[in-house]
Amino acid sequence: MPSEGRLVLCIDDERIGLRVRKLLLERAGYRVLTAPDGPAGLALFESEPVEIVLLDYSMPGMHGGEVAAMMRQRKPAVPILLLSAYVGLPSEITGLVNGYLTKADDAPTLLARIQSLLPDVD
Repeated sequence: MPSEGRLVLCIDDERIGLRVRKLLLERAGYRVLTAPDGPAGLALFESEPVEIVLLDYSMPGMHGGEVAAMMRQRKPAVPILLLSAYVGLPSEITGLVNGYLTKADDAPTLLARIQSLLPDVD
């Protein structure tokens, strides 16, 4: 399985959504780190060999656009997939990330998008 062992960082303040995504990704063969907010996510992003980030947009204190901007400065090659309940986020936000999905998109769509953003490993 191509996803085996790839490290995904999920950042979301909604605990249930975070747990569901973690379970889905682990069943698909990914290793998953979770963070409940931007600062905790940035700390993991800095300290772990994260290969892709699933980032919620609407979070208290620091929204996903701010988190993505900081990640781009630190590790610009790591793909970021923004997840949001909002449709039509401004281009200054979507321009910071590699992809954008609504939280209403189904699991196969999410998994396919993640796989398309991860570079192949030999």
